[in-house]
Amino acid sequence: MTVAVHVSGDAKAAVDELVPGLVASLVASRLTAGDDDLWGEDARAEAAVRLGWVEAVSVSRPLVAEIVALRDDLAARGVSRVVLAGMGGSSLAPEVIANTEGARLTVLDSTAPAQVLDAIDDDLRDTVLVVSSKSGSTIETDSQRRAFEAAFTDLGIDPTERIVVVTDPGSPLDASAREAGYRVFNADPNVGGRYSALTAFGLVPAGLAGVDIAELLDEAEASMLQFAVDAADNPALRLAAAITGTAPRRDKLGLITDGTHIEGLPDWIEQLIAESTGKGGTGILPVVLLPVSPELESRPADLRIVRLVDDADEFHLTERHPGEILVSGTLGAQFLLWEYATAIAGHLLGINPFDQPDVESAKTAARGLLDARPEQVAPAFVQDGIEVRASDAALTESGTIEGVMDALWARLEADGYVSVQAYVDRGTMSQLQGLREMVAADSGRPTTFGWGPRFLHSTGQYHKGGPAQGVFLQILERTDVDLEIPGRPFTFGQLIEAQAAGDAAVLAEHGRPVVSLTITDAADDVLALFEAAQ
Repeated sequence: MTVAVHVSGDAKAAVDELVPGLVASLVASRLTAGDDDLWGEDARAEAAVRLGWVEAVSVSRPLVAEIVALRDDLAARGVSRVVLAGMGGSSLAPEVIANTEGARLTVLDSTAPAQVLDAIDDDLRDTVLVVSSKSGSTIETDSQRRAFEAAFTDLGIDPTERIVVVTDPGSPLDASAREAGYRVFNADPNVGGRYSALTAFGLVPAGLAGVDIAELLDEAEASMLQFAVDAADNPALRLAAAITGTAPRRDKLGLITDGTHIEGLPDWIEQLIAESTGKGGTGILPVVLLPVSPELESRPADLRIVRLVDDADEFHLTERHPGEILVSGTLGAQFLLWEYATAIAGHLLGINPFDQPDVESAKTAARGLLDARPEQVAPAFVQDGIEVRASDAALTESGTIEGVMDALWARLEADGYVSVQAYVDRGTMSQLQGLREMVAADSGRPTTFGWGPRFLHSTGQYHKGGPAQGVFLQILERTDVDLEIPGRPFTFGQLIEAQAAGDAAVLAEHGRPVVSLTITDAADDVLALFEAAQ
């Protein structure tokens, strides 16, 4: 067995109740055959062009030799550093693959100017940039490509020799890249970005970084029969039932890595499940946890724990984690397991797991702010160099950051959650991720953490289309560091500011409370945020 899924408690009860019906309805084999009727009539048109991932292993095999040949050619020319410009699934899957295999891959999925500059300044002479976008219209990826093109040109390096494009066939990016002379890899157009781990979007950057991508496909292929068969021990059926079918349903899913060799898989699972299920006022909210996170101590009733381990059988026998879902498997198998389970969860929830109806709203709002360039709203107050703004004046009445956070937590319902969203340079403010643990302890509720604008392409769909349970804490920064975007009338600094403001505006329109804390150069210590959260 390449994959193991162990359940107990109410998760086992859900499996026992739901899996026989899934087996009788031939859900696994119908999904494997590309049956677009599994999610109802309204979803058929979308599902018909989004099920290519079930054939990703066979479709992607011919790419392996091409990717390896390009890697060898680049190495012969002294190119050893791979930078990936991509958002959402286009960057998260390659990041997991590279980190798990210890390969050198710089993932650029941010518009923070300092972070873009850092990626550009780290010795371009031995760098290849992979630009990954299904359409090429993604503003972050397009802006990053423009910046690298200019930087290569300034060094006398022909960009067509150092930029590789991954996109759908016939997309605007496909046409423009080929016309310009770039090397282009086409992905299967019948695969959505969040299901694209085993397509060109996952394989090209990971393969160029030195990963044995043939072995990754072998791992996935070895597990395919497990997921395709209509049987009670199908791990994908069991996992889908366990995460959707408990009574009452636990709609928060805590994801923990515990001793597994796979690095960063919960972040990829988070974007897959949140964007696939968070719509129509329902969904499953993934919460990436540490083995010592406060939620494991408090155990909220609406939080289901999934523990990713190297050997689920061994963990199961120790009975150290009653009531949890234990999952193990190779990386290739895990990608397929979660894709199958997420699609089947959509079937059980009665939603279309392949669309993202609320993602565009934040993009539209950001574009509007870039076009209009309104004056920034003055902060309600400033404390220790941190500017405080909120969607509702009542949230800032206390005049202190501590009071604002208490007021925000007071808006939480019994089934609520907190979303911390950091639109900052991750290189200089990586310690902010520790804020998640303190907020979870202080608020007493499950807390997600997202780097902006990356999360807009993943959990952003859930925040606006899922249940109206969330309260939102934005962390922004204001510095003198900025970078022009060639051919655009705005800078990276203006872009990330518009993205944060646009998303806050859309959340507020949906009735979600939002507090924005902007760290300025006058801030003495970012750790003041931690103190305020206590």
